[in-house]
Amino acid sequence: MTAGPTARLLALRRLLVPDSLSQPDEFSMADFQAIRRIVMTLLFVALAGLLAFGGPLLGLSAQQGLRIGGVALIAAGIVGRLWSIVHIGGRKSLEVVQTGPYSITRNPLYVSSTVAAAGIGAQAGSVTAALLAGLLCALAFQFVIRFEENYLIGELGEAYRDYMHRVPRFWPNPSLYRDPDTLCVDPRILRRTLRDGVLLLAAIPF
Repeated sequence: MTAGPTARLLALRRLLVPDSLSQPDEFSMADFQAIRRIVMTLLFVALAGLLAFGGPLLGLSAQQGLRIGGVALIAAGIVGRLWSIVHIGGRKSLEVVQTGPYSITRNPLYVSSTVAAAGIGAQAGSVTAALLAGLLCALAFQFVIRFEENYLIGELGEAYRDYMHRVPRFWPNPSLYRDPDTLCVDPRILRRTLRDGVLLLAAIPF
């Protein structure tokens, strides 16, 4: 049974307080998804504030160049998220996926989202806004990742512990890259991720 709003708020409190991360078995993957939605909503509000008030400190040509670079980061983030979903496809709590992007970082979806967040920040025409957006996103995901890891250890056991020892938590290590032998794709999850990616494009001023 999925927890109600009160339980999810308590879960978010546990998420933000490190000492409370000792009982992952109380939550389901649906609870984690609800927590992620709350975190992403807070990040969206923070990014909107950066775009609105992180006024440009550069000349017009530099602002334009920064915004173009930001568009490239947003596109890279969308591609990275799609690449990750193609490999994980809803199997995160069922097996240890450790090929493709998951062979170089344990959290390629969050890495891709962080890259896209920096690109969104860059649309303010401010290097500071771009850096703050990426940093804020990365820090927020560290809380979520830490909580998820405890849950996945409980679900997947030693196989996940071994994966944790071999593959970095966040920053990718390309030298570890491995291709999968076969690849099964869930089109529903892929469409949802593509839709979410398209929404990121709304941050680009036209």
